[in-house]
Amino acid sequence: MQDEHGIQAEGLAREFKGGIRAVDGIDLQVAPGEIYGFLGPNGAGKSTTVHMLTTLLPPTAGTARVAGFDVVREGAQVRAAIGAALQEAALDPLLTGREHLRLQTALHGMGKAERKRRGEALLERVGLTQAADRKVQTYSGGMKRRLDLALALVHEPSILFLDEPTTGLDPQSRNALWTEVARLARDEGVTVFLTTQYLEEADVLADRVGIIDHGRLVAEGTPAALKAEIGRPSVEAIPADPSERDAVARTLERFGRPVPGSPKGVAVRLDGGEEALADVVRALDAEGLHLAHLQLHAPTLDDVFLAKTGRSLEGAGDELDTEAEPEPVPA
Repeated sequence: MQDEHGIQAEGLAREFKGGIRAVDGIDLQVAPGEIYGFLGPNGAGKSTTVHMLTTLLPPTAGTARVAGFDVVREGAQVRAAIGAALQEAALDPLLTGREHLRLQTALHGMGKAERKRRGEALLERVGLTQAADRKVQTYSGGMKRRLDLALALVHEPSILFLDEPTTGLDPQSRNALWTEVARLARDEGVTVFLTTQYLEEADVLADRVGIIDHGRLVAEGTPAALKAEIGRPSVEAIPADPSERDAVARTLERFGRPVPGSPKGVAVRLDGGEEALADVVRALDAEGLHLAHLQLHAPTLDDVFLAKTGRSLEGAGDELDTEAEPEPVPA
């Protein structure tokens, strides 16, 4: 029996007009209470996947069950079990934060006393109590994101979909949202499906990560396991005297294979891992080579993306987004 708090997809695909296959047959399994980070650049298929899992867009092929319900045949049940904060927050600029929550709680059929209790609790949780009676048009981007999160949580969903929730936010607003998402999973057992193109976000929040590129799932696992697949860390050295660069290179190459580094420096992938760093320092000192900078680089999720796709994820978010807008589906 499928767990009522999880997400499962098999061969999920979506093709748009012109033969554009935004999602190309992906398999997903998200456990109850897990934060699953769906990582990839713009146009990779992240939002299209979320639109299918939240019943906003019917799949072209494959199946998906969310909270134990089929997203095509049991859309109403899926929508009752989930909360969603998508890229474009559906907020009325002329309503206040409190009025948004009052409307949302009423739409979910709550009584007057429950509407007030739930609304006040959520405003406090997302840090908007003092701004509750201001019109949303006066809110910053971070405040709008936090209000949108509160609206998604009104009916206490077991599964929460967050589609690039921190895009464009300042670091303080981003950290505040991260804290609340982590608390929801940890303290309330909410399953979180989070799409992002921020490596740090996936690394900090996600229990597991799926990397999507051109509509296909190219890697999946815990952030630590994915980075471990890439292997050993690299060390980069920049000589104090630029004329000693070749000598520094010869010394470092005794400890590993050369890898790309800064134009002024030399970098190698350490055969002996982090433990070899002390030997590197001793060897450079023995050769009388003085450094302006020495840095150990641990493998990152960007290294994983590079290894799996042949290109870097950082900066890839500026690509043309080929994902189409969701089509209306029957209620």
